[in-house]
Amino acid sequence: MVKYCDLFYSFLKIGTFTIGGGYAMIPLMEQELVDKRQWMSRQEFLDQLALSQSMPGVLAVNMATGLGYRLRGLRGSIAAIAGNIVMPILFILTLAVLFRFFRSNVIVERFFMGVRPAVVALIAAPVFRLAQSAKVTWSTCWIPILAALLIWLLDVSPILVILAAVILGFAYGRIKKQ
Repeated sequence: MVKYCDLFYSFLKIGTFTIGGGYAMIPLMEQELVDKRQWMSRQEFLDQLALSQSMPGVLAVNMATGLGYRLRGLRGSIAAIAGNIVMPILFILTLAVLFRFFRSNVIVERFFMGVRPAVVALIAAPVFRLAQSAKVTWSTCWIPILAALLIWLLDVSPILVILAAVILGFAYGRIKKQ
């Protein structure tokens, strides 16, 4: 049986060593939860990830909630969530206090500019891996590209894009069955 302290510690690592939040956490979560701890299979991870993304709230907290509950119930969820949020909260509080002193520091400004490309790479890697797992091919890659362009260029609400995708996907599935 999984110990509460193991849940706490695993999500503490995820929350502590991930810069960029959300999608940048995916590779570390996958390595820790699937490869190292083997608390879930890769397919279960992808399913939990999809569910966590579709729910309101922070992705990592949603993942912690779901896995913690599955492994140890309500207390497991609390342990995983606590581990996941304790370091970011401390980090944000520390930054808020120190930001007044370093706000106009050129070195700090350059550091944040330098971190941006790394965060983009951390986000891009799991997107491609998830696309492979979701069986996105060259013939279907136009769908996420179109969705991104609608949201970005035409300022279409992501909610409308999701609803349209659900309706069109449902209609396509019904037509394909017949």
